[in-house]
Amino acid sequence: MIKIEGLTKSYKTPKGRHYVFRDLNIEIPSNKSVALIGRNGAGKSTLLRVIGGIDRPDSGRITTNKTISWPVGLSGGFQGSLTGRENVKFVSRLYSTKEELSGKVAFVEEFSELGKYFDMPIKTYSSGMKSRLGFGLSMAFKFDYYLVDEVTAVGDARFKQKCSTLFSAKRSEANFLMVSHSLNSLREFCDVALFIGRNNKVEYVDSIDEAIHKYKIDENI
Repeated sequence: MIKIEGLTKSYKTPKGRHYVFRDLNIEIPSNKSVALIGRNGAGKSTLLRVIGGIDRPDSGRITTNKTISWPVGLSGGFQGSLTGRENVKFVSRLYSTKEELSGKVAFVEEFSELGKYFDMPIKTYSSGMKSRLGFGLSMAFKFDYYLVDEVTAVGDARFKQKCSTLFSAKRSEANFLMVSHSLNSLREFCDVALFIGRNNKVEYVDSIDEAIHKYKIDENI
């Protein structure tokens, strides 16, 4: 269960403060994968970041007894002067025991298929290589909820299939909080939805198909 209470989130703009959410109260039940559905700019990614603790609300709180991942595939937090291996070791020390460390590093090294680049500085990586490292690192750890923002697979066709297979395996043991422009992906991986409509009103919908229907009406699709 994830409980959102009195959540207000805003940003300062040249034209004044823009409120994404005002006094939002909603509860996400346990053992459900949740799609965040709404038009562009509705606040889907903002809400995902706030739930994950990456962004802070102006007021209110989020409580849960579940573990929540960082956004799957996130590579912006890597230290460019350190190697892929060193970055993976740093994160692994935070999220695993000393005994698990070598196994986590070995998993990411094998999965990312970076070869010699795994021991080269991140700043030498292409964006695709960073994404592969970030995806592998996210999948190396077990969470109750995985935050997914438009990322389900990276790389060429063969590597995308490898990512998709692993992602589907995670679905059998964990839940997702997912933002995606692919309605088919939302149908495949999610059970219920938070629909963000006009005026940023958030509604819990216990059918993914019903939420998609609401979205299409809202967008006149």
